Amino acid sequence: MTSEGEFDPATAVPSSRWAGDSPPRLAEGSSMTVAVATAEEMRDLGRRLASTMAAGDLVILSGGLGAGKTTLTKGIGDGLGVRGPITSPTFVIARVHPPLGPGRDQTAPALVHADAYRLGGVLELDDLDLDTDLASSVTVVEWGEGLAEGLSADRLEIAIDPVAIGDAALEESEDLAGDLPRRVRISSVGQRWEGIELPLLGLVDRL
Repeated sequence: MTSEGEFDPATAVPSSRWAGDSPPRLAEGSSMTVAVATAEEMRDLGRRLASTMAAGDLVILSGGLGAGKTTLTKGIGDGLGVRGPITSPTFVIARVHPPLGPGRDQTAPALVHADAYRLGGVLELDDLDLDTDLASSVTVVEWGEGLAEGLSADRLEIAIDPVAIGDAALEESEDLAGDLPRRVRISSVGQRWEGIELPLLGLVDRL
């Protein structure tokens, strides 16, 4: 793991060897980068991040086709305990996944999963009325960089990039294309995330 500066995959700590005794804390405007080796680790990362989330939170995901944005969102949905399945919302644009039924905390937030890939600009995003559900949901916007920032002054911005290994390449898929390693940069914007501990360490179990 590194904080700020350039990402060096040779020195990044793989998630399978993250220590468990000192969770990193976010500060306003800070960022950190972790190495994720597999699709299951990406989903597990989403579960971990979800444990810090609450109604009103906004997450903006960026990364190319097949980077793993939807895989990460599936993990967030797992962690929030919402109804699935969670799939790429490219053609539906936005889906609402309510909390699971009896036995679950009825005050738990829903997950609003949106995809801005086919939107022509901020006005089209406004037409989705995502801000209507924002206060009662965790909102995740794929391809939201440069479009969704106006939804909230407090947000997590997560950028996912593949780490090239030889001639390996990404397929054109909206989900994680194989188990190529990724670098995931998590940036906090606004006071909401000041001092929040991200449970990224000790990620050993494969859930």
